[in-house]
Amino acid sequence: MMEQKLQDTISLLARTPAALTALLRDLPETWSLRNEGENTWNVFEVVGHLVHGERTDWIPRIKMVLQFGEAKTFEPFDREGHAREIQGKSLENLLDTFAQVRAGNLEELRALNLRPEDLQRRGKHPSLGVVTLSGLLATWVVHDLTHLHQISRILAHQYRDAVGPWSAYLGVLQCAGHSAAS
Repeated sequence: MMEQKLQDTISLLARTPAALTALLRDLPETWSLRNEGENTWNVFEVVGHLVHGERTDWIPRIKMVLQFGEAKTFEPFDREGHAREIQGKSLENLLDTFAQVRAGNLEELRALNLRPEDLQRRGKHPSLGVVTLSGLLATWVVHDLTHLHQISRILAHQYRDAVGPWSAYLGVLQCAGHSAAS
């Protein structure tokens, strides 16, 4: 198991915007506006969700842990907050916004000058209870990876019938988790 190292965390978080841009920029809308079925998000919504999370979740919670510890519970995350974020925007707008907000968040994270002992500081999640700053930072990374996986799965889903019998060999078409919009 990998030990939580802030620089390693930042290294991966810094790559997500470029990965999304490489995969999604200038992709025809038919790819970004289709989902995996009822009650699932499309690519456009997933990117909007990532933007919304950058604005309202990670850095505010890190600051709460540092300032209040367990004395103040995190604000619940609005899982539908991306609906406001995507209104009137193109996928390119969202990709640019995500890259800008992420860069700012990572600059702010670096400026906190967290020490290894800070990673053990504890905060309070509204449904999970007591959590560590280390766990929060690791969750930010895995959250990115979850949504990169989800986007790959959504895109692959569009060709699930077209691949015919090869679908048995394509693991991305066998995975069904983590797409529910609720």
